Amino acid sequence: MTRIVPFSRRTLLAGTAAAAVAPALGARAQALEDRLVIVTSFPRDLTTPIVQGFERRHPGTKVEIQNRNTAAAVAFIRETRSSPPDMMWASAPDAFEVLKKDQLLQRYRPQATGIAEKVGAYPVNDPDGFFVGFAASGYGIMYNTRYLRANNLPVPKEWDDLAKPVYADHVGISAPSRSGTTHLTVETILQGEGWEKGWALLLAIGGNFASVSDRSFGVPDAVNSGQYGLGIVIDFFGLAAKASGFPVEFVYPSVTTLVPANVGIVAGARHPRAAAAFIEFLLSPEGQEILLDPKIMRLPVRPETYAKAPPGFPNPFTDASLGARLTFDSEKSEARYELLNSLFDRLITFRLSELKAAWAAIHAAEAQLARRDNAEARRLVAEARAKASAVPITEAESLDPQIAGAFQPTRPDRPAGARQAQIEERWDTFARANYAEARRLAEQAARLR
Repeated sequence: MTRIVPFSRRTLLAGTAAAAVAPALGARAQALEDRLVIVTSFPRDLTTPIVQGFERRHPGTKVEIQNRNTAAAVAFIRETRSSPPDMMWASAPDAFEVLKKDQLLQRYRPQATGIAEKVGAYPVNDPDGFFVGFAASGYGIMYNTRYLRANNLPVPKEWDDLAKPVYADHVGISAPSRSGTTHLTVETILQGEGWEKGWALLLAIGGNFASVSDRSFGVPDAVNSGQYGLGIVIDFFGLAAKASGFPVEFVYPSVTTLVPANVGIVAGARHPRAAAAFIEFLLSPEGQEILLDPKIMRLPVRPETYAKAPPGFPNPFTDASLGARLTFDSEKSEARYELLNSLFDRLITFRLSELKAAWAAIHAAEAQLARRDNAEARRLVAEARAKASAVPITEAESLDPQIAGAFQPTRPDRPAGARQAQIEERWDTFARANYAEARRLAEQAARLR
């Protein structure tokens, strides 16, 4: 089981914290500001009902939502230090760890009572008070029941199932570099399975991808419409789609994790009282019940709220099996956040056609072996699998500050630094060569009789 490393081993963010406590706590004693600016990766289906409820509770305050994917939101907060938004609101705890490390969040201790201390084995709130959990999230597989029946596909239960040849071109995912929730899913698989085995599994599943979307919402939309049959998603996408009448189901694999979705006040926020009040509303009975809206379907962190949940709704406070196999290590994830995003893109997103061709050849050769065994063919197929499953960096290297520290978010107007570009070029070369060799070996095996 992966353990959470105590924060005391890292640099404590003392500078911005002490100065931020007093104005934030003043939210209950002073009138709120008339404006609140929130950067979020959440869709409107989630943000709109909550913002409307907050504005009804505080009619003098207008909320402005700025929607960005998680990686872009972190970059935006970094770049607007002199005139920042007031809040960050997103699912990914490792993104909040990045902001905390960069001294871009300020402390706030909620006054709400009745909130669980942990979801599974994971603390609901940051122990140092820099961000707050308002909901819980798990990661798994969403599938379209009509699509599976029409294509005679079995119902998946585990991540390993998605690597089976029967699912070729039926699975979708979003790129972790564009989706904080997908980043967490990928990191969960790597932590739960181990670095090398986890990457071997991700690459085998990648051989079955119909698409790698550039936005989180693209995957559930595609599964809902039947563009493809299965998607790797955060739980609320599947639960909300089902509650809204789509012919879909959602399953948590045994290797998953439950982590809090978070909200935090940005350092230097110009509307700290309104920000504090927004956190208190999210944690209130009213705010928690909004999470059960059929278009939202998030797991509340107030255990009493589950009494109002629909039948069959997951309850992490009564179902000990949810996330039981893994305690997510957010510090490990934070340490290699940008490196992991880039590595996934270099091995899968940008090399998808070559990866799929390699695995298609492997599956074809294995199908032939099932019909007629051949020792030399088996040897070649084993070599092909090893090539298609390899990763060009060890886990120790992925956590080495000298390597991971070279990676930063890139944009069209700000290309990668020289060190990052050098490493990425090496990974590109590695992927192209390995996939081409895997395909060659598998095709050679298929020619043997």
